[in-house]
Amino acid sequence: MNSSLLEQFQGLHLHGAKGLAVLLDPDKLDESSLVSQLAVYKAAGVDFFFVGGSLLTNDHIHHLVPLLKAQTDIPVILFPGSIYQIVPQADGIFFLSLISGRNPDLLIGNHVVAAPILAKSELEVMATGYILVESGRTTTVHYMSNTLPIPHDKPDVAACTALAGEYLGLKLLYMDGGSGAMRPISAEMVRTVREKVSLPLIVGGGIRSGEDAERLWQAGADVLVVGNALEKDTEGKLIFELAEHKHRFFQWNG
Repeated sequence: MNSSLLEQFQGLHLHGAKGLAVLLDPDKLDESSLVSQLAVYKAAGVDFFFVGGSLLTNDHIHHLVPLLKAQTDIPVILFPGSIYQIVPQADGIFFLSLISGRNPDLLIGNHVVAAPILAKSELEVMATGYILVESGRTTTVHYMSNTLPIPHDKPDVAACTALAGEYLGLKLLYMDGGSGAMRPISAEMVRTVREKVSLPLIVGGGIRSGEDAERLWQAGADVLVVGNALEKDTEGKLIFELAEHKHRFFQWNG
């Protein structure tokens, strides 16, 4: 019996293994270039595809997800910026509650609207606490969410926020610097959060080298997410560099 997506994240955390995810922005992809990229991602051993964004200006996501499912067996998880990004053909969806902010629509409001749609789908719904962290610039998610990110140098605030999310019953934590982040979340912040919570921890934003990735994995991240940095990486050098650093860790075949 295959493990659920949530069990895969939990298994990585439980066994001390590390995961690598690629965040795909449907607005920035075309079918011809994506097919060649998928071969690179598969060869590098990417574990997950996350699909979505804070602002999408077209309906490409509804074509992208079926293409991913047809071309690869890598799990496809929706990372939605709105209810319009629900695509039934995906494997699962992060049911994101932006717990670092105080926007009621992103804490619970949009979820009420999305819930009956998700109930009619076969998507695996994963309750996920989303924590936005300041990354050196105003990112799209910062602007669109109308919330303040946690300051880059306030690890204790991030840790208390994460712990509150765990106490609320959320199943995953996703710490993010946002698309186009100038710098990754600090290893100190990741380590402080890791010491406070037992949930699987996903970290993204501003990761541009194997050294960046290794620092965050060593600090306690279970899965790292890279997106923007791959858009200029046409030869796949970065994804293979990240994969090489990942393979220095214990690999769990769950």
